[in-house]
Amino acid sequence: MSSFRNFTAATFVFASVAFAADPTFLEPADAGPDFAVQGEYVGENCAAQVIALGDGKFRIVGWDKGLPGAVADFEKKVEVDAKREGDKVVFNGNGWKGEIADGQIKGTNDEGKSWTIKRTVRESPTLGAKPPAGATVLFDGTNADAWEGGKMDERKLLAGGTKSKGKFGDCTLHVEFRTPFKPFARGQGRGNSGIYVQDRFECQVLDSFGLKGENNETGGIYSVAAPKLNMCFPPLSWQTYDIEFVAAKYEGDKKVKNAVMTVKLNGVLVQDHTEVPHTTTAAGGKEGPEPGPIQLQAHGNPVFYRNIWIVEKK
Repeated sequence: MSSFRNFTAATFVFASVAFAADPTFLEPADAGPDFAVQGEYVGENCAAQVIALGDGKFRIVGWDKGLPGAVADFEKKVEVDAKREGDKVVFNGNGWKGEIADGQIKGTNDEGKSWTIKRTVRESPTLGAKPPAGATVLFDGTNADAWEGGKMDERKLLAGGTKSKGKFGDCTLHVEFRTPFKPFARGQGRGNSGIYVQDRFECQVLDSFGLKGENNETGGIYSVAAPKLNMCFPPLSWQTYDIEFVAAKYEGDKKVKNAVMTVKLNGVLVQDHTEVPHTTTAAGGKEGPEPGPIQLQAHGNPVFYRNIWIVEKK
């Protein structure tokens, strides 16, 4: 089944060239057996994130106490490579060995401790959040009229590569996004996009599931501030950004106060009143006192958006 069946016509031309050797999946049903293994697993006082790397290869990140964002004192315990052998995925390294099968990870360590953890699917508590009174709905799946050149596909999703027609100052912004599953891609080539407030300040969008959590990964204010923790869900999960934005303040043409962003990713605080002293990389507009649009960046990856609304603060 084609990985590209849900692209818009314009995107398909690009994708058929750019991703010919780099399979890109837009729907879980098409994503293959490695996608079914990838994800989060939890047990008693322990957890793991399994990242698919293509061709039956995986990286397992083991956590003490629990998953990031699920417990206050989570701590990375171990990382180990794994590979598919028949119907199972096996691992043996860094003092741990075991297998993944039937939605469970079973393993032992060098001290003889055994454990079993089960696959789980977390969901953002703000997923599907309805716009409050006074909000401006920018996209609800009925049309893309609020966006310059906006393209909505047959799934009623909005593609990246557009800016809102409206311009905004201080605001609360809710956005839901989904990155593709690109198992062979790495780093910035894996589900890259971004949400620019005022077309100046970017909250990065990337498939950074299981990574360290840098300023160029999901939850980061690009090139400015890393997230407090990595709350990125696996690719093809619907994820949420809830952004409180206070615009930079000016006296005439002189900036007297930096912009400030407070950001929740999948309901968890990842930026706490973070000052943004300058526009972020690849911003569409220069700093200034005037309001600006919301940009959903196109960065060579089929990232899609839904349920976007904004509340202006007067």
